[in-house]
Amino acid sequence: MTENNCHNCDKICKNTCATLQEALRKETGTVRYYEGMMEQCSTPDIKEFLGDIIEARRVEIMKIIQKLNEVQARSQIVDGVISSFDDGE
Repeated sequence: MTENNCHNCDKICKNTCATLQEALRKETGTVRYYEGMMEQCSTPDIKEFLGDIIEARRVEIMKIIQKLNEVQARSQIVDGVISSFDDGE
């Protein structure tokens, strides 16, 4: 694998996920790339096609953000449970 395509999961995430953060970064960059292509394009059917791709990528970005929010919420719950045991000592 090339360095640009390689991402190893640390499995030490706290309140977030590095793998999902990297996916979000790449998907966002891809949307920006397609938006730039669409701005330069003068062919209506190609612009529409690129617009469809952009919309699909945005849906995927929203799914990644939702999962990141779930990871953060779960981590906060676990932290709360752990701190409740620490407070009892």
